[in-house]
Amino acid sequence: MEPETRFCTSADGTRIAYATYGEPAARALVLVQSFQSAQESAWKHPGTRALYEGLASGRRLATFDRRGVGSSQRDVDDLAIPAQVDDVAAVVDQLGLERVGLMGSSHAGALAAAYAVEHPERVGRLVLWHPIMRTSDSQLRDLQDMAQSIRANWSLARRSYAAITFPNGPTDLQRWFSNMLRDSLTPEVAAQHLEVVAEFDGRAILGNVQAPTLVLAHSGTHHLESASVRAVASLVPDARLVTLEGDWGTLVVDPSQLLAAIRNFLDEADAESEAVESQTPTGGLVTILFTDMESSTALTQRLGDVKAQELLRTHNTIVREALKAHGGSEIKHTGDGIMASFATASGALECAITIQRAVAAHVEQHADSPLGVHIGLNAGEPIAEEADLFGTAVQLARRICDHAEGGQVLVSNVVRELAAGKGFMFSDRGEFVPKGFDDAVRLYEVRWREET
Repeated sequence: MEPETRFCTSADGTRIAYATYGEPAARALVLVQSFQSAQESAWKHPGTRALYEGLASGRRLATFDRRGVGSSQRDVDDLAIPAQVDDVAAVVDQLGLERVGLMGSSHAGALAAAYAVEHPERVGRLVLWHPIMRTSDSQLRDLQDMAQSIRANWSLARRSYAAITFPNGPTDLQRWFSNMLRDSLTPEVAAQHLEVVAEFDGRAILGNVQAPTLVLAHSGTHHLESASVRAVASLVPDARLVTLEGDWGTLVVDPSQLLAAIRNFLDEADAESEAVESQTPTGGLVTILFTDMESSTALTQRLGDVKAQELLRTHNTIVREALKAHGGSEIKHTGDGIMASFATASGALECAITIQRAVAAHVEQHADSPLGVHIGLNAGEPIAEEADLFGTAVQLARRICDHAEGGQVLVSNVVRELAAGKGFMFSDRGEFVPKGFDDAVRLYEVRWREET
């Protein structure tokens, strides 16, 4: 399984070297490595090679060199997290899959978490292997001091770094690591990468991670480092902390224990995905529901990224609980909303009403919450492909949702007719011509508020 290095282009034009391992598969794992690691050098180490091969068993593994490192473009000015998130996005896009597993090791934990927060719809599960990111003020000072030592004496700093990373050796592993640092990046780039990690305050972003997350700690590491890893796990809402025997060096030399923990976690995700896919309609008449948050872009500008993301998480929770209660299948997250399908129009309507009532209850309990949701429904026979739905029926449902206002549930006439006699109340809202359609469509608003 020899890797072949290829290149993709990030949003700012930076060329990123990436490699894939294993046979093409519907499941993929993107490994975001620390700036300390270059994929060609890593592949030459037997332990790292065994890790790559194990991660690629049954799924596609992708690795890449960070900007300024290894075979990626070396002459770069911007090493900030947003630019590097675009690098991850470029690699993920190259795989051509809707969702991937994401794994970040060491200092790359900050970057993996940032991508997962910015692109929640693309990350199925997140693995943070001994993440090193700023979760305390003391860590800020430690990272800044390390950057200064690198600039002062790169040769000494490399050897010290190797000894700190692999305190119990063996000597050959420390020498290999020091040489990889020497060959893969300049001291200035290494120092700047550390400063970027120092500036990234994990406390401000980890709470917004939506993907189920596995945090891996090492029993043989320094107490302060273990406390840092536990702090990361405590800040992620849906995190599982697993402590592995040994230290970083032990798990690099023999990755079998590490692989078992990661594969068990990812296999759970595969099983859950297969269960969802089995519920996805493969043909015939279905009802399609779209939700969308009201004025989401304006909310982000007014509230800021963190609070706007909290509001989106509230929306996601409300919608997913309603889908579970009424037999809906989530097809995909659309950024500011969710697309779902139902076997019956009545189930879709009941779900839509449940969503709007839950949103209204949330706003009543949180007077300062600006959450508003508009919902559109249509029914038809879409094309099912790779756990997604396509075609005119889907496009019309999307346009109906876009036409609705906050708090409204708008449906096409076909949905109203399918639900005839089921006790739903509709108000005629007239005709409109959806964008991209030639003919007008008559819409009906579902009356969902309790009558007084």
